[in-house]
Amino acid sequence: MGARIQEAASPWSRVWREAPVATAIATWFGSGFLPLVPGTWGSLATIPVFHLVHAWAGLPGTVVFTVAVTLLGGVAAHRAAARLRISDPSQIVIDEVAGQSIALLFVYELFPASGGSLLFLSMIALSFVLFRIFDIWKPGPVGWLERLPGGLGIMSDDLLAGLFAGLLVAATHLAFFRA
Repeated sequence: MGARIQEAASPWSRVWREAPVATAIATWFGSGFLPLVPGTWGSLATIPVFHLVHAWAGLPGTVVFTVAVTLLGGVAAHRAAARLRISDPSQIVIDEVAGQSIALLFVYELFPASGGSLLFLSMIALSFVLFRIFDIWKPGPVGWLERLPGGLGIMSDDLLAGLFAGLLVAATHLAFFRA
């Protein structure tokens, strides 16, 4: 956690100049610079983009989006963090984008006919809250994965947190909504 709050050895302005595409992806187009809770902002910024991808390309498109964000995000996060010389800067939120996307996959698969219904919106909110809880709390293997080096460590804990959130959404579906 200490690495998240230490001062950058290199300023962000330099990182933007040296690696603008990687930095834009790693910070989810600047949302990681929003105040106080950048990871929460990154997760929230994921939801409308994910919804637009789903409206345009359906569930297969959201799967491709999630995989692309994960793979490109790992490389981008690694590059930006290496240039900053900080292991996991809080402004890098592409990991939250990937984790939130995994959690949302469960919602969009299990509640496809719900569209804009209150139930559907509630499940999106549930996936968001659960993901943020697992991402912040980092129980067991979520915390262990964060210790991996580079982009792999930045990304993998959030991917598992997203999977845990998605599985709890699925459990909610089975417990309360299965016909």
